[in-house]
Amino acid sequence: MANSLAEMLRSDMECEGLLECFHGLKELDKRCFRELVDAETAVTIDDLSDHVDRERSTVYRSVQRLLNAGLIQKEQINYDQGGYYHVYKPADPGAIREDMQRLLNDWYAEMGQLIQEFEEKYSDAADVTAPAES
Repeated sequence: MANSLAEMLRSDMECEGLLECFHGLKELDKRCFRELVDAETAVTIDDLSDHVDRERSTVYRSVQRLLNAGLIQKEQINYDQGGYYHVYKPADPGAIREDMQRLLNDWYAEMGQLIQEFEEKYSDAADVTAPAES
C-alpha cells in the first residue's frame, strides 16, 4: 500500500520535483506545503508564517498558489461570539495524484496534436520544395 504523503515527501525529494513541474511551485510554496504536510493539525497563515520565517503577506500568496493548484484545502473556523478564521491542510494525496495524471494526459494529448501539425506542415513544404529528378 502507498505511504502517507508526509512519508513520500520525506523519503523521496523527487515528489517535490513533480509538484514543481506540474504546478510551477516556487521554493517557498514547497516549504509551505512541507510544513502543512508535517503539521499534526490544520494550520493558520500566522502559524505557517512563523514556521517558514517569512512575512504573513508573502506566506498568504504562497498559500493561494497552493490552493489554486489543488494541493491544499482551506477550512473556515467560526468563533462562538462571531467572526471566523481560516486553517489550511494538505489535500487528499489521491486527489493530487488524479489531478497530476489528468494534467499529464492533457499535456500528452496536446503534444501529440502539435507533433501531428508539425508533420503536416513540413511534409507539405517538403513536397513543394523537392527538386525534380531528371
